[in-house]
Amino acid sequence: MAGESKKHEGGVSYHIPGSEYFEKRGLKRHAGVFSLWALGVGAVISGDFSGWNLGFAVGGWGGMFIGTVLIAIMYLGLTYSIAEMSPALPHTGGAYSFARTAFGPWGGFITGIAENIEYVLTPAVVVYFIGTYMTAITGTPDAWQPIWWLAGYLVFVGLNVRGVALSF
Repeated sequence: MAGESKKHEGGVSYHIPGSEYFEKRGLKRHAGVFSLWALGVGAVISGDFSGWNLGFAVGGWGGMFIGTVLIAIMYLGLTYSIAEMSPALPHTGGAYSFARTAFGPWGGFITGIAENIEYVLTPAVVVYFIGTYMTAITGTPDAWQPIWWLAGYLVFVGLNVRGVALSF
């Protein structure tokens, strides 16, 4: 491509595209405020029924209070950081893009790997608890949980195959 230069940093070489590359790319809105709010509320509600039970059993009220305060502080730091970085680095890529810009290609690589691990494990946790809920609701034996897991994956994959518009 025209306007590209090659950069070597930390044992990694990559191309730096010219401004015309970024002019063709930009953020596209797929979900509205209400859809994102509903997604967030749904994620939090499902976590309330799964994570809190174990937390209270292991840590008690005091442990859960301390944990909640620590997590609230961490989330405030996260949201303020993202709010500062988003206008300063207005390109797609999320945490990977921020880390690559701030820490170079290896920082971006490590962050990208961590995000991929998150994207693999999160659906697994969700369908695990769906299986637990469905086993309790339907009265099926615990041996049936893998069937509920598979059903959960099929529903989520089906929604994604049909497109973002159907999901939101």
